[in-house]
Amino acid sequence: MLVLGLMSGTSADGIDVALARISGAPPSLNAKLLGHTSFPFPSALRKEVLRVAEQQPITAGALSQLHFRLGELFGDAALSACRHFRVPRSGIALIGSHGQTIFHQGKPVKCFGSPTASTLQIGEPSVIAARTGITTIGDFRPADLALGGQGAPLVPYVDYRLYRHAKLGRVSLNLGGIANITVLPAAAKPSHVLAFDTGPGNMLIDALVSRFTRGRRRFDKHARFAQEGRSIPALLDELLRDPYLKLAPPKSTGREYYGHAYLEKLLALGRRHHAQPNDIIRAATIFTALSVVDALHRFILPRTKIHQLIVSGGGAYNPLILAQLSAALGPSTRKGLVGARFSASHFADPIEVLPSSRLGVPEDAKEAFAFALLAYETFHRRPANLPSATGARSAAILGKISYAPPR
Repeated sequence: MLVLGLMSGTSADGIDVALARISGAPPSLNAKLLGHTSFPFPSALRKEVLRVAEQQPITAGALSQLHFRLGELFGDAALSACRHFRVPRSGIALIGSHGQTIFHQGKPVKCFGSPTASTLQIGEPSVIAARTGITTIGDFRPADLALGGQGAPLVPYVDYRLYRHAKLGRVSLNLGGIANITVLPAAAKPSHVLAFDTGPGNMLIDALVSRFTRGRRRFDKHARFAQEGRSIPALLDELLRDPYLKLAPPKSTGREYYGHAYLEKLLALGRRHHAQPNDIIRAATIFTALSVVDALHRFILPRTKIHQLIVSGGGAYNPLILAQLSAALGPSTRKGLVGARFSASHFADPIEVLPSSRLGVPEDAKEAFAFALLAYETFHRRPANLPSATGARSAAILGKISYAPPR
């Protein structure tokens, strides 16, 4: 099959599209990325998506309209991608669309007297199927939640298929709006895989850059702002006391935790430490890297031998984050980059930090590629969650199928 994967992440920058050729079935599943591209959201629509994701008020009618409007945009992105890849839409067998997360409560909380977990991704798959004429699978997370899982992360199934190695222990790190890891011990079986959100990825950095530039910049390209800032150890130490870091996996997080309220707390911390804007951006950047290192040190390395950290997502292009990771996990520390609590001496053997492109999938394509593969498995009625990663009671066939209109 030729399958399109559509992905819009926590940062709501736009729609990433991956084209994959997929055949076979586990354990002989063959998936090859043929191309990837992306399409930005209109600025006014992105602003509204972020506003709603911050739990700002919206009427049921307005949410319904936004849900269907995003479906049209996802459908347009799929058709534009077909033209970009020079593949006729009749040649595409299937679309897998993650949609746009606007709410995720992976851990049950009381709702009308009963503990309830829930998740909501918008971008109506039926609209995508109708607009493209291609059967579309969406709404992947609820099936896992219904079985007691957190509905996240789901990419570990794909990480397992891509990166499992007979002799090397690997961690796949995705640095999107939120940072998440998949732990793959050498020769791992699916039940050995552990995965969870470690904390913020690009979310806080992007929010700070947008705030300080009054919307003229959306992200810190090449970490220019952060590298012009000064390090304030006391500020970083306060950030590293974040209670989320101490929560044991399985766990997941999102804009509900690291959104506007957290940003305001970070800005207040900055004022307390007399930090300039670039100083705060630097602190958030280092915090992102060291929260990953903290998760490895706290939950993974004491019991699992890891040889490689494979980095994907937009944060993989941030040189300061990569420098922090390499300094903390590599063969030697770089003076001034990391605190003593995260020096390489804490780890018996160095961990190689490498971009996912070295293993065949570009850093900004992996998640869209993942949802192409998840859709393929759903279409063939095969489960694609990993209960060891999500905490679900059992395996689940993910997603809901919206068939293309009859021709």
